[in-house]
Amino acid sequence: MTDVLVCIKRVVDSTGEVVLTDDGQAVDGRYAGFTTSNHEECAVELAVQVAGATGGQASVLTLGDADAVEQLRSALAVGCTAATHVEADPARFGPADVAREIAAVVRDHEAAGHPHDLVLLGNDAADSGDFQVGIRLAYELGWPVVNGVATVRVEDAPDGQSVVASGDGPEGHETYRVPLPAVVTVLEGGVEPRYPTVPGRMKAKKVAIEQRTPTAEPIGPKRVRLLLPPPAPSNVQVLGKGADAAPAVVDLLEQLGVLAR
Repeated sequence: MTDVLVCIKRVVDSTGEVVLTDDGQAVDGRYAGFTTSNHEECAVELAVQVAGATGGQASVLTLGDADAVEQLRSALAVGCTAATHVEADPARFGPADVAREIAAVVRDHEAAGHPHDLVLLGNDAADSGDFQVGIRLAYELGWPVVNGVATVRVEDAPDGQSVVASGDGPEGHETYRVPLPAVVTVLEGGVEPRYPTVPGRMKAKKVAIEQRTPTAEPIGPKRVRLLLPPPAPSNVQVLGKGADAAPAVVDLLEQLGVLAR
């Protein structure tokens, strides 16, 4: 049995136009909805899969304001069975602060007789892209860590359980095997997140969420500012008007390889 804790964050839906706040410290969510990032959706899916394959349990955790409960309920609706909410203003918390609070939850759960064997996180936050929480969390706990993988499974070994994590690296496909307990950060693309069913959503509404407050005052993100990349260049070529454009369209389709004479 493997107990998995998956950590998620409420972020602005970036499928539309991304707008920054005036101070450049965050993505402005006033004109967009909120969601869980793609990396973390895959982490939730992997947590549920590992728990199901080992007869264990998948729990979900978030640090955020009161509205972040919506994202916890979404994870509960697809298979997580317990949830923890550290209620705080996420803008005041940097990666070191978040890692400290997750570590505090892990230690408190272990002291209460509910230890976590594996902690999964998204490789980076969709809004700030810090890439730090997983490594800082592993350092806080003294656990091994594997970053940026696409698939995760747990295997039994003579000396105990281990996690096998795989993904694409700079030199090709890479696979790591580390003993549990461990921390793993997940990139999207290795699994297809499941959609919540109506019964799943109804069941999620009934789950009592553990409410916590931060254990210490945050240091803060120490961020200078976020910058948007320059817009991609767009070149428009008019092929012609009416029937006069037909030859040019045929030539273009041939260039694209969708038409052969």
